[in-house]
Amino acid sequence: MKVTVEVDCTPAEARAFMGLPDVEPLNDHLVSEMKRRMDENITAMQPEELMKTWTSFGLQAQDQFRKLMEAAVKP
Repeated sequence: MKVTVEVDCTPAEARAFMGLPDVEPLNDHLVSEMKRRMDENITAMQPEELMKTWTSFGLQAQDQFRKLMEAAVKP
């Protein structure tokens, strides 16, 4: 025997029927907080700033590696 049940309801109605909590206010808060943080840190995502960060890290890493190799070669 095969039984098919089709329910036509909104997501909010389905959550209420299943006894699940309404997380829409929490979701709205999280999204607004993410937007606020992105707006505060948007300058760090500019290409010029990214290149400065990556270049300085790259040069420091190269210098550290060179020092490590020099220390390894010295008796």
